[in-house]
Amino acid sequence: MILTIVVPCYNEEEVIVEATHQFTLLLNRLIGSGKISQQSSIAYVDDGSKDRTWDLIKGLSESNKFVTGIKLSRNRGHQNAVLAGMMTVTGDAIITIDADLQDDINVIEKMVDEYHHGMDIVYGVRTDRSTDTVFKRNTAQLYYKLLSMFGVDMIYNHADFRLMSRRTIESLRQYSEVNLYLRGIIPLIGFRSTCIEYSRKERFAGSSKYPFKKMLKLAIEGVTSFSVVPLQMITFIGFIVFIASFGILTWVLSVALFTNQAVPGWASTVLPIYFLGGIQILCLGVMGSYLGKIYIESKSRPRYFIENKVGQNDFQDKDEQTSRNKNITI
Repeated sequence: MILTIVVPCYNEEEVIVEATHQFTLLLNRLIGSGKISQQSSIAYVDDGSKDRTWDLIKGLSESNKFVTGIKLSRNRGHQNAVLAGMMTVTGDAIITIDADLQDDINVIEKMVDEYHHGMDIVYGVRTDRSTDTVFKRNTAQLYYKLLSMFGVDMIYNHADFRLMSRRTIESLRQYSEVNLYLRGIIPLIGFRSTCIEYSRKERFAGSSKYPFKKMLKLAIEGVTSFSVVPLQMITFIGFIVFIASFGILTWVLSVALFTNQAVPGWASTVLPIYFLGGIQILCLGVMGSYLGKIYIESKSRPRYFIENKVGQNDFQDKDEQTSRNKNITI
């Protein structure tokens, strides 16, 4: 089978040469064992990098038969870069993996074996995150638990390291939402799937392209794109506030009617205003988040544009692959 490894890149000039070296050794080994075709490839997706990443990709595509490159017109974010690669490249199976070499690439051979055993999706699951900082490790685990509590169907400790068969890729093509969260969408596709466990390594070079701000944005995206529990919580909070407000009203009236300790007009005015005002702002913020998503989705804007492609005759066999895809049963 033809295997394509999709690697999203954003300012990865420090690791891309070493990543290519390791991916090339892996592909040669798999080809030698007869598990994949010689037409297999590595597809780098340049997500609007500001350094020499694209120049390195072009150079590697000229010197390495496996390397192809896709350049997006501007930075569109990690999830859109991954999707652009999957929707553009050819291959009977596609593996997505980050360029930083933190995910164990040797697991790819096990993924290919599972594909040959009939699996359409193979998830890479981290069992050891000791290389992460304490803060990142704890917040990540809290994040997965939070999504589970909100009813989001996703794989625990799985990021975007996975194998997908061609028919699952074509099924994914039917999802058109702009607010993209692949970790939640792909489990919805179905088909036969399994998990491969591995230990997360330290980053080979450079710095993480996922600071806390981006992690928080992705977490909010995951919750608001796949769960209405926050909206349901507003109803519950409203009920609690009603009960609490009734209790406060009873207490204020009892103090005012049966004691001489009440400051005229203060308790009955200030406490409800502060209490209800805070709850109302919280609820409006949650509802505003969902309304914002509706606003963005209603525009149906393109998720990305491809500026350039290099390698393997610039994917000239795309039409042939598209013709093959029409015969795939979904």
